[in-house]
Amino acid sequence: MSDLYLLTLSVKIIEYLPALFLGADFKFSNQVMDNQKSASEIQKQLSRTPSGPGVYLFKDIQGKIIYVGKAGQLKKRLASYFTKNKRADTKINVLVSKVAAFDVILVGSEKEALILESNLIKKYRPRYNVILKDDKRYPCLRINTRHAYPRISIVRKIRKDGTLFFGPFTSAGAVRQSLKIVNRTFKLRKCSDREFSQRTRPCLHYQMRRCLAPCCMDVDKKTYGALIQEVVLFLNGRTPHLIMKIKKEMNQQANLERYEKAAELRDKIFALEKTLEKQISISADLKDRDVLALATSSDHAMITMLYVRGGFLLGKRQFVFEKVLAGEAEMLAGFLRQFYEQAHMIPPEILVSHDLEDAEIIEGILKESRGGKVTIHRPQRGEKRHLSLMAMENAENGLREALASNAADMALLIRLKKRLNMKRLPKRIECFDNSHLFGQASVSGMVVFENGRPKKESYRTYRLKTAAMHDDYAAMAEVLGRRYGGSEGHDPLPDLLVVDGGKGQLNIAGDILNMLGLSNTIEIIGIAKRDEKKDEARDKIYQMGRANPVAFGRDLDGLLLLQQIRDEAHRFALQYHRKLRGKKAMRSTLDDIYGIGPKRKAMLLKHFGTVESVEMADLGVLAALPGMNPKIAKALKEGLRKR
Repeated sequence: MSDLYLLTLSVKIIEYLPALFLGADFKFSNQVMDNQKSASEIQKQLSRTPSGPGVYLFKDIQGKIIYVGKAGQLKKRLASYFTKNKRADTKINVLVSKVAAFDVILVGSEKEALILESNLIKKYRPRYNVILKDDKRYPCLRINTRHAYPRISIVRKIRKDGTLFFGPFTSAGAVRQSLKIVNRTFKLRKCSDREFSQRTRPCLHYQMRRCLAPCCMDVDKKTYGALIQEVVLFLNGRTPHLIMKIKKEMNQQANLERYEKAAELRDKIFALEKTLEKQISISADLKDRDVLALATSSDHAMITMLYVRGGFLLGKRQFVFEKVLAGEAEMLAGFLRQFYEQAHMIPPEILVSHDLEDAEIIEGILKESRGGKVTIHRPQRGEKRHLSLMAMENAENGLREALASNAADMALLIRLKKRLNMKRLPKRIECFDNSHLFGQASVSGMVVFENGRPKKESYRTYRLKTAAMHDDYAAMAEVLGRRYGGSEGHDPLPDLLVVDGGKGQLNIAGDILNMLGLSNTIEIIGIAKRDEKKDEARDKIYQMGRANPVAFGRDLDGLLLLQQIRDEAHRFALQYHRKLRGKKAMRSTLDDIYGIGPKRKAMLLKHFGTVESVEMADLGVLAALPGMNPKIAKALKEGLRKR
């Protein structure tokens, strides 16, 4: 074995080690292709490709990984890409045209290849893979079963802390409606853990007979636990089972002549039956399952997921993907792996709209996560086929709506480009706004709109450092210099820069971009609010080298978009400013003293009430407090004396 091969092997191990599946034996093979090479040379490289299972990584001319795939037989799969007579898919032709090099990683089995592929996709986030970008945190309901008397609350972040989660719900309104039903029907406590520990008498919910008041009353834990089990049945979609259970208990209470208790149970049954009427029963077997369907266009894909719990359709979620060049089955399989990897609830059955090549392997992985059997299959007939067709209809309709919305956004940008006489389409628009309170906590916020929609992951905040107090021009100069001339210069440059203000702010922005050599790259406009004293009807848009505002005439949707961007920048900057003000308001002299952290600070203020009382306290008293010692007490007294 040559020294060159060993060096290449070492480099590959270092490059991919963080993403590898631990415990497997890997072999590496590096295949580099030059786009200028002849077809015969490419065939020679393919002939040296191993035939075992593994993962392949396609790279572009800059060496960036643009696609990651896996195969049971690498040589056969790669030949399907680079042998022209085998390429019938247009998407594959587009992908291959962008490939300048590829790497191959051999593994021991197809399961290891599947896991490695997922790890590499998460690490490198290739442009043409299916990447689940569902960064929106959907609301869920949480029951803290670790508490003696659990309560139900709304959360947006799921943690594996041993508590129960239900959802996710598709909207905040849906989760609040479910919580409202639970609070009306079941007598769980509503107060927070802190209120629960400090309450001395029952609250209004107890008087309204909507809480057992375990905070003050002697409530049997078994009785309260039975309530929790009923809530779990309800939230899991087992309402028919719950109604049967409560009916049985109601009859028992009636036979014991406890008519008041039986009447309460009767009212609970009525409430649950009313809720059940609003749910859609679509499955006679009353089982839990997720139904996934994929609809695609030339450059977009829509995946729809229906949640069926206990035979009832509880909700729907839709995911849109752009510029995905994988096949439909591969796309759906990639989504399945990524989605259920972070899901807290995996149903025993998953219906899909396409046959998946790796269904058995994915089933095995999900079985380990769920702790029980998971079946993935494409139904061909009967009730399950009807569910799959329903999901497909929703996916196709959602895709049509997404494409129509994108087309409308693009048409709006075309009209805006024409109205502003721009050289190129304003696909990326950035806007800045400053915020301060009498010169204090001066900040600036930057918002980004791409293709007419906010791109919140690209928003930026700035704490102004050099701008003088009340000097908006200096603040604009500082933040633009930091954004376009500092360390953020590697971020994509906007096609259009919007500054909040009139000609003054516009000229400052123009001077800064001119100094940075970007005046011919980024076009600038200023948006000034209408002057009510002059009875102006609309906000004014100013451009460099133009004395009068831009006339939009009847084409007002472009102006409305610019106003929306300006208002979003104002909201974002103000939100950051208020956050800093809140932090400053919560600070005290104790925060700046060495050895006094949040816990000691809270303990001292709780014990003495004020910082002045802490300062007047005796050194021995301070040292004797919980968590304190003579050294910390002395540092505290010295720090307060100096300040």
